[in-house]
Amino acid sequence: MLTIVYRDERLIAIDKPPGLLVHRSDVDRRARQFAVQMLRDQIGQRVYPVHRLDRATSGLLLFALDREGATFLGRQFEAGDKRSRYLAMVRGHTGDSGCIDRALVDPEDPRVASTTRPRQARTGFTTLARIELPFAVDRYPTSRYSLLAITPETGRRHQIRRHLKHASHPIIGDTTYGKGRHNRFVAERFGVRRLLLACVELAVAHPDDGRLLSLRAPPGDEFHALLAQFGWLAALPPGWRRDEIPPATGAVCLESGPLRRKMRDCEGCPGTPR
Repeated sequence: MLTIVYRDERLIAIDKPPGLLVHRSDVDRRARQFAVQMLRDQIGQRVYPVHRLDRATSGLLLFALDREGATFLGRQFEAGDKRSRYLAMVRGHTGDSGCIDRALVDPEDPRVASTTRPRQARTGFTTLARIELPFAVDRYPTSRYSLLAITPETGRRHQIRRHLKHASHPIIGDTTYGKGRHNRFVAERFGVRRLLLACVELAVAHPDDGRLLSLRAPPGDEFHALLAQFGWLAALPPGWRRDEIPPATGAVCLESGPLRRKMRDCEGCPGTPR
């Protein structure tokens, strides 16, 4: 059963587990479970996805409960008039904050010669914690890792994962863009075999009255347990720890105000309205 974080007459949000596709896809034609169908069957009514999360990414996934709401929210995501924040563990020690501004071809398919021109893509990040472990995983005598709070300003396919690979700080557990040695080390040493990327905050304008709806969902148990092993829990922002918010209820805030200014706050990126 899917964990429902928020529900009203127009919207419903779940905490998607890693490994679950949002809907049927060529990514895996053998897959038989999808978030759309599972949620529809769970609540007994049709749901309309308004954005996507990669299969391996966990966290907040929002659906509309009617076509009008889906259209309203879909336009927000398309225009970038929303705010999402992610938590990720990456290889290496990152700077205190930064902005990766690198155009990406969307979608990316290495099997096809693409004629699509690159589109602007910006990803801001803030480093929450760092650790250096006394294990020679790569060519260095120790292994370094960082915990990041990430705010994508745009929404290209695999944007966060591709940008962090470009910055030489791939996400741990990323079998497509990551470093196999570090993925295996974390899996064998700490028992974590998932992509360590989770959408933990999402803010949109509600289709009823335009008020800002802010949702939070702490990282899953496996991710949270690894953070505890590294001593990183104290570095998490308020509401990102599982012992602060019951996973079945999450945190909800409805407020009025200048929505565009609030939601276009890109972590670490200069020139973004604040």
